[in-house]
Amino acid sequence: MVIPKRWKRPERVHDPNRRIDMNKFSHLDIDGNVQMVDITDKLNTARIARAEGSISMRTETLSAIQGGDVPKGNVLTTAKIAGINAAKKTAYLLPMCHQLNISFVDLEFELHSNSIKIIALVKTKDATGVEMEALTAVSAAALTIYDMCKAVDNTMVIKETKLVEKIGGKSGHVTDYRPRVGIMTLSDSVFSGNAEDRSGPILSKGFLDAGCSVDHQKILPDGSDELLTIIRKWKDEGVELILTTGGTGLGKRDLTIEKIDNLFDTRLDGIEQALHDYGRRKVSTAMLSRLHAGMVDDAIVICLPGSTGAVKDALSVLIPTIFHSFHVMKGGKH
Repeated sequence: MVIPKRWKRPERVHDPNRRIDMNKFSHLDIDGNVQMVDITDKLNTARIARAEGSISMRTETLSAIQGGDVPKGNVLTTAKIAGINAAKKTAYLLPMCHQLNISFVDLEFELHSNSIKIIALVKTKDATGVEMEALTAVSAAALTIYDMCKAVDNTMVIKETKLVEKIGGKSGHVTDYRPRVGIMTLSDSVFSGNAEDRSGPILSKGFLDAGCSVDHQKILPDGSDELLTIIRKWKDEGVELILTTGGTGLGKRDLTIEKIDNLFDTRLDGIEQALHDYGRRKVSTAMLSRLHAGMVDDAIVICLPGSTGAVKDALSVLIPTIFHSFHVMKGGKH
């Protein structure tokens, strides 16, 4: 007897030329290995998902369900309980799903001539969506119906479980509009060449990746008298969103806010509060930042701290919600 050799998975060697588009496969790293998506820095927001599916069966089986004549008991009540329980246990069933604080689950059943349509609604206020919870609820309910009726009907078929609605998160205010963006770094050391500009490129890449044009970029020393002149010039050239990074702290050379304070026609307190709130949840020293946001004519100007962490946080807060403001300013609906 020939005993087959035990198969051993070959060791994966990192190939720098083998890249996977992370926008398409968020659960894979650049080498194709499975990874859990890190949602640590995502905002907790209200999120809703609705899914549906159906199970076909004989007309007689449907009548037995309606009449309470199925030997195993009340089919639809049991299926509803199974769906609710499954939604709450999704993270245990699907290994890459996050454990979420589910705030509401409900299932409805529509009875047709030879099928039952299952509709699940799931809600949460958390850092990621509940699509998988809604789909899992529908699947568990359909399987429960199948299990309870299989003794009297071997023709049942579970069909087309699908997501039909997703609300909240980054898809909450979807708009195709992308503003023209300008970015200014204010730093004595960067301007003199003694330090590398790290925050400006992070902002630039973030907005470029979001589909914006970033044609205007500038490095200035702290407290530069050119700051206001450049903002007005960029505005006149059609730049709609201007971001500065640096000069918002408490040091003697942190002069961005003093320079720009009287420029605004309108302060955008909500943007400032959102940025402050997000930063304070991560780093207590964020409370010391004097970031500002406001309108100059029809352009939005946002003054951010100079640290790389602060600008990364700003990207998480601003994109894509800030795009909705331009949609509204141009006459679109809220």
